[in-house]
Order: sequence, then structure tokens, then C-alpha cells
Amino acid sequence: MDDPRGWATQAVSGMAGSGAMRLMGQCSLFRLRAVAHCAGIALVLAAAPVGAQQFEPLSGAEITAALDDVTLVYDGGAVQTFYASGRTLYDAGQESWGSWRVQGDQYCSEWPPNAGWDCYDMDSDGTVLRFISDRGHITVGRVQAE
Repeated sequence: MDDPRGWATQAVSGMAGSGAMRLMGQCSLFRLRAVAHCAGIALVLAAAPVGAQQFEPLSGAEITAALDDVTLVYDGGAVQTFYASGRTLYDAGQESWGSWRVQGDQYCSEWPPNAGWDCYDMDSDGTVLRFISDRGHITVGRVQAE
């Protein structure tokens, strides 16, 4: 136990259920500095539910790669196809054509008859794509299986 970081890595990777309590017990063996480090890890892990999704922000290039010629299915059953040409088709029982583009690190869309572009931050956990408005509203889409 001479290397608290090596032990902490093992403890974090194997932690589940009462793991936070085991971590605190193990931490008491280290010097004060190591205890503080381990206690911080225990607090973070205790606050995060087991199996919680880890979403990462997408860059502009990642947004383009995630959406080019892809169809997403949204909660409620609506589908949207993003064409590489910049056109997009949204269907929630009635088809609606719009345009999309990436501007900086944001997805932007325009839907007639509105003339303005609305832009959204995007993130993903590797399975789900989330569109996040400037007001914090989140729309969740999943890639439709081919």
C-alpha cells in the first residue's frame, strides 16, 4: 500500500454498492493527504448512481460525423434524418423539411416558415445524442438501426 494512487485506481474500478464505505476504511491506512484524496473519490462515487451515463460534449467535427446521413429516433417516436447536403426531414406523423449545419461547436437548424437559425450544444454518451438549448432544454435522440 505504498502507492495510494495505484490502490485508488483499483478501488474505483471495483467499487459498487457499499464500495464507498470500503474505500473510506482503506483510506484510514494512508497519511492525511492520501486520506483526503480518497475521501474526495468516495464522495464523488457515492453521489453518482451506479451505471450513470457519462455524457461528453461534442466538437463541431464530432457533431458532423454523428449526424451526416443518419436518422435519429426521439422519445415519443418522431424520427429525423440529417442529410449530408444540409437538408433534414423531421417526421412526427407529418413530414417537415428544414436545413441543418454545424457552426463552431454547435448544431444549428432552420425550419420554414421561420427564417432564423437556432443553435444547440450537443453531447453524447456513445449511444445517445442530446441537443441542449441555450435555456437548458434537452432533446434526446438515438441512432435508428438500419
